[in-house]
Amino acid sequence: MSEPVPGGPRAGDDGTALLVVGDVITDVVARHRGPLAAGTDTAAQIVTLPGGAGANVACWASHWGWPDVRLLSRVGADAARWHERALTAAGVRPLLVVDPEAPTGTVICLVDAGAAAERTFLTDSGASLRLDPGDWSDALLDGVGWLHLSGYLLFSAPGRALLPTAVAAARSRGVRVSLDPASAGFLRTLGVDRFLALAEGVDVLLPSRDEACLLTGLPGARDAAAKLSRHVPLVVAKQGPEGALVARSGTVSARVRGVPAAPRDTTGAGDAFTGAFLAALLGGAEPEAAAVQGCRAGARAVERVGGRPPTDGRPPADDGSPVRE
Repeated sequence: MSEPVPGGPRAGDDGTALLVVGDVITDVVARHRGPLAAGTDTAAQIVTLPGGAGANVACWASHWGWPDVRLLSRVGADAARWHERALTAAGVRPLLVVDPEAPTGTVICLVDAGAAAERTFLTDSGASLRLDPGDWSDALLDGVGWLHLSGYLLFSAPGRALLPTAVAAARSRGVRVSLDPASAGFLRTLGVDRFLALAEGVDVLLPSRDEACLLTGLPGARDAAAKLSRHVPLVVAKQGPEGALVARSGTVSARVRGVPAAPRDTTGAGDAFTGAFLAALLGGAEPEAAAVQGCRAGARAVERVGGRPPTDGRPPADDGSPVRE
């Protein structure tokens, strides 16, 4: 088996669990064909599903074979049991803080059921924005070899206070840390300088193409990934159907091909990539090979409605390789 990121854990080491800190959300997915008809009805297929970027990442990491995945999040009492059951069924250990006041976050996902299956989100983050340092304990890192942080933590004051607390605790134990910026729209409001300051100490950054370009001010994904890798040791820039770029020390080291798919709903495709990437990395794969697994998971995700993997079955046989630069 190939070598992992230096210092990263292998299966069988004392600390092998993946701890994800992020959001649990109730997704209401409305798939419609053609443009929305303002002021009247638009026919749609509507389903309510468990979601949230952090929760989706955890579920895909478990689905992609990592045996110990944990999730810290805050939910409302209204849907806590439902989400707990869904996470447990997906093989994730839920560490859910039940908020006594705020309801569970809800996202309306408007999905164009045409060929591209592009989606627009209406987001009420609810209780997930109230996750704060009081919900953290360094004991959460017992047995943990990797900490993954959802960028949605950055979009509230309590989350911004929690993030450096968690990163500092992880660094003190030698636990590697990854961060997904999560939302180009929210990043614009937060500001690039604030984001980069909050990302201090992170080992792996997993932006989308739009997020990488926004964070660098560069129009091209390749140049943006390279520039970001001067701030964070390893950058894996997700490119949707075009695959991914792997960059280190200011240079793109590999371009990973996308996997063909027939999209039904692109919700959670980036989360699927991240979950499978982390599972492969924890298993000892090099980042380039782990990104191949991420692309495979992303392709599988867009062929499903909602952001979670199926609760049975495992990923198909390997079918891709990175293109080294």
